[in-house]
Amino acid sequence: MNLSEIDLSEIDWDFNSAWSWPLPVRIGIIVLSCLLVLGGGIYYDTLDQLKVLETVQKKEAELKTVFMLKHNQTVNLPAYQEQLKQIKQKLHDIIKQMPMEEEIAGLLIDISQTGIASGLEFKLFKPAPPVRQDFYSELPINVEVTGKYEELCLFVSGLAALPRIVTIHDLTIVPVDKTKISKQSPMLMSVMVKTYRENGNAQNDIN
Repeated sequence: MNLSEIDLSEIDWDFNSAWSWPLPVRIGIIVLSCLLVLGGGIYYDTLDQLKVLETVQKKEAELKTVFMLKHNQTVNLPAYQEQLKQIKQKLHDIIKQMPMEEEIAGLLIDISQTGIASGLEFKLFKPAPPVRQDFYSELPINVEVTGKYEELCLFVSGLAALPRIVTIHDLTIVPVDKTKISKQSPMLMSVMVKTYRENGNAQNDIN
């Protein structure tokens, strides 16, 4: 007997008499019940587990990325340490070129003597207040000198050759007499000359 030959209207659907139902009906009910139980299990349990699995998989990918970054940092650590050592050494060398407090007056004299030796005439030589930075202080000096173009170039070259760090900023050169311009005409140079002084804790900050 198959299910198409069964008259469903003649079946007593009371579950207490389910044992008397035709075999195909009982098999169909059992299969349907199993499918309902399985579907309910998937809906209420498995879907949540799939969401948890997806979250764990994403976390795993993030951890792998972090691991690779840490691994690369560890592999390159000796190179980083060597670079850091070289940077510290360069900073130490730069600090050694900065004049100490007691050397500032002598350096100012050196700057002015360099200008005089270059054949220039000073119109202004005015040190400004120090400007404090992280581990050093800038010592700006406003300078105005007159002389031939070659003498101005000689002065700038002489500043660069000083044993202490001296830098040139805001340099302008104009003719003293704009109606007479030639290679031999006197020029006026205005410039900010900066030297640098080590702050007291510079060595400790670098170490």
